[in-house]
Amino acid sequence: MTTILRPDLKLIANMVEDGSSVLDVGCGEGDLLDYLVKEKSVDGRGMELSQEGVNVCVSKGLFVIQGDADNDLVHYPDNSFDYVILSRTLQAVYKPRDVLVDLLRLGKKAIVTIPNFGQWRVRMSLLFSGRMPVTKSLDQTWYNTENIHFCTILDLIDLIEAEGFVIRQFTPYMRDGTATRPNPRLANLFADQALFLIEKSSA
Repeated sequence: MTTILRPDLKLIANMVEDGSSVLDVGCGEGDLLDYLVKEKSVDGRGMELSQEGVNVCVSKGLFVIQGDADNDLVHYPDNSFDYVILSRTLQAVYKPRDVLVDLLRLGKKAIVTIPNFGQWRVRMSLLFSGRMPVTKSLDQTWYNTENIHFCTILDLIDLIEAEGFVIRQFTPYMRDGTATRPNPRLANLFADQALFLIEKSSA
């Protein structure tokens, strides 16, 4: 039976070439990885922090290990994969810069998605309530959220450029997966989330 993907995971899946090698970091219960293996014939590997998530992945026949993106990516050799995927996880790691650098060390390409803390509803909520925002896309309160770095689209673009990486594709989108304004500044104001396809500079 074909796995039904969340809209954002479907956007990621559409970027991955058939038959490629993939590492999905923070793969959860393996929905994306399972889809890629079955539908796109990828050589897929996964890393997941929670033992429960690992168990679900293994029950699906996926090759997934328990690991922490902050500490365990260093154990993989350079250029091990065609794609390394980090979906809605960068804002939840302790060392996002180091993790981003590791993604491009391990993979020819990195696919990264983030929730956008610069979206206008988030800004308005903080401005008028004086409290950390809770929205449909950011639906946890400050004391039980996994998010520890409140990153906007422009923040991540700045980091990518500072590290000398190249954005090959940029897709800002709404919670339902609908693509929105591709201009980074407008996307930073309107998009709920954003997807980046990143490569090392060829220069």
